[in-house]
Amino acid sequence: MLAKLLVRYLKPSGWLLLGVLVFQAASAVASLYLPSLNADIIDNGLTKGDTDYIWRTGLFMLTVSLGQIVASIIATYFAARAAMKLGRDIRDDIFERVSGFSEREVTDFGAGSLITRNTNDVQQVQMLAMMGATFLVTAPLLAVGGIILAIQQSANLAWIIAVAVPVLLIVAIIIISRMVPLFRSWQGKLDNVNRIMREQLTGIRVIRAFVREPIEEERFREANTDIMIVGRKVGSLFVLLFPAVMLILNVTVIGVIWFGGIKVDAGEVQIGTLFAFMQYVMIILSGVMMASFMTLMIPRAAVSADRVGEVLDTHSTLVPPVDGVTEFPTPGSVAFQNVTFTYPGAEHPILSDITFGAAPGETVAIVGSTGAGKTTLVSLIPRLFDVTEGTVLVGGVDVRRADLDALWRTIGIVPQRPFLFSGTVASNLRFGREDATDAELWHALEIAQGSDFVSQMDGGLDAAISQGGTNVSGGQRQRLAIARAIVHNPHVLVFDDSFSALDLATDARLRQALWRELPDVTKIVVAQRISTITEADRIVVLDDGGIVGLGTHEQLLETSQTYREIVESQLGAEAAR
Repeated sequence: MLAKLLVRYLKPSGWLLLGVLVFQAASAVASLYLPSLNADIIDNGLTKGDTDYIWRTGLFMLTVSLGQIVASIIATYFAARAAMKLGRDIRDDIFERVSGFSEREVTDFGAGSLITRNTNDVQQVQMLAMMGATFLVTAPLLAVGGIILAIQQSANLAWIIAVAVPVLLIVAIIIISRMVPLFRSWQGKLDNVNRIMREQLTGIRVIRAFVREPIEEERFREANTDIMIVGRKVGSLFVLLFPAVMLILNVTVIGVIWFGGIKVDAGEVQIGTLFAFMQYVMIILSGVMMASFMTLMIPRAAVSADRVGEVLDTHSTLVPPVDGVTEFPTPGSVAFQNVTFTYPGAEHPILSDITFGAAPGETVAIVGSTGAGKTTLVSLIPRLFDVTEGTVLVGGVDVRRADLDALWRTIGIVPQRPFLFSGTVASNLRFGREDATDAELWHALEIAQGSDFVSQMDGGLDAAISQGGTNVSGGQRQRLAIARAIVHNPHVLVFDDSFSALDLATDARLRQALWRELPDVTKIVVAQRISTITEADRIVVLDDGGIVGLGTHEQLLETSQTYREIVESQLGAEAAR
């Protein structure tokens, strides 16, 4: 997966990578050329006392060194640009893929894990791409070129390299192989830390209400300790690797000085040659160290790439049709025909044999006990889930045959837990229709009974809204969500228990305004309050995933025991008669 990601996302940056290769090669060649020049100065310039030769060769060495610096800077710049583009493109693709996920895929991965994969995991792949582009040419050129040139300088000392390089590789491979499972464990534990942190931030009010702070702190402490333990093990291996490499490097240098000194004393090797050989040994081991460092990064990046690949290779279970229907014969109509729905992995269906319909402009209410399947039922209308059996029709078209964008344009949803985005009142209301005028926004607010509090906010429509709408009350947040759905100008409005945070008077005024101002819009209302739905054209009573009552308020009082019990529990026995 790592190779697949690098090939796919670095391909558009081919010219940058070509520049990296060229300039890194130039830098490596310059590095390999300098020791031989240094040997010439020692053996020819200093020995013969030729000052002019020393100056000429020294100035040439300085020029080569400056060229090496410039080539390294340019190569690093190109590598950084290519890696940043890679990270940007992967994050874009992950975000696009996740945006198309159904609730099933989001739940399977977990929101915290998806965030980690799009941040930390992408960063690991991005870092490997940058370091790989930087060392890709340099490491092998320095290692291989250094070996060749070192042997040319003194074949008698070549056996030192033949011993040092394999020992260094063996040590690096042993240590790095132990890091692979630790990196995989570390990423999983990072997911856990992010998940707990996200839960605690989202549910801070619940935590405080139940005085769970000490327990939640302990839960986070345990997750944090787990990741610390794994990180400490990884750090211990890091600590072991680099001293081991430096030990081998220094022992090798000592060996070169020891045995080279013997050769110099015997007149078999010149001093300049010995110094050049020593520099080449340093270059060779530096190349091997670079390769080891790259190898060290690969396991962690490979784990991250696998996690990123899991997201990119996961396709939504809501497969859009090839030639989706964009025209709806009867806009506003909704029909359920023998619908059964089972959540993945569940033993029993949450909805069974659901059949009812809503004509354009009608109001259909859905009531039932907690867990009866009300929210699941209305989630099938915009195709947030696909039915297990049966058919859901919107505008006379099976939602599985409809173009998803066209389907969602015809439906306005006010979820059970309204969510506002950071921005302004206007930006939130225009979320579904960016070309809506200010007059349309105010009209929607008037229907949603939100114009009064918005006009009193500093800036009115331009008043700031924090992430999640935390700077407004629950009732205000709910009314803004209703206004947002109205601005969307849909044929079908779905209210998933959207009036629960409103007082009875506001609830009544809002419903009257909806019925009066939007007579042609079909309204599907999930409600807990009976007073909210008594005037509905049709009421669907759910119990244990099935319809146990269907009709008007008056009809259900006579025919449905379940509905009568709900009415009695809320309005008293007198109202149920």
